[in-house]
Amino acid sequence: MNATPKTAVPTMEVRKRVALVAHDNRKEDLLDWARFNQGTLSRHQLFGTGTTGRLIHDRLGLDVHRLLSGPLGGDQQLGALIAEGKLDVLIFFWAPLEPQPHDTDVKALLRIAVLYNIPTACNRATADFIVSSHLMAETYGGPLTAKPVAPPVPTEPD
Repeated sequence: MNATPKTAVPTMEVRKRVALVAHDNRKEDLLDWARFNQGTLSRHQLFGTGTTGRLIHDRLGLDVHRLLSGPLGGDQQLGALIAEGKLDVLIFFWAPLEPQPHDTDVKALLRIAVLYNIPTACNRATADFIVSSHLMAETYGGPLTAKPVAPPVPTEPD
């Protein structure tokens, strides 16, 4: 078993970088949640994929940095932002019982969020706990976490 080196989580500033994502049949749920938390969200830098980002901007007037639609690369863009240390929180209202044409991208995004210790909400209750936490309004240094490393390359037996 290989030891994984420990590194400090990059500091999250008071103004968090928050991704807001929703599958088609969950967009209204996310909009309702965002409307309820509009005051809190307005104090942070928001990112959104495709239609979700546009709807949040158009209906709520929140400033949202829009990425591509999820199936067209937006999920991968979010994953890259996480890997680059440019995203702090992921709010992703996904539809677990409906087939998604980009299911592998969704799984990859959730995997990278867990790997990089990003607070992630996939439902309203968890999103409520995250945004109502006192940590959303403070600088957060985080605990020591495992630094992502590539798995060992298998070798041929001698």
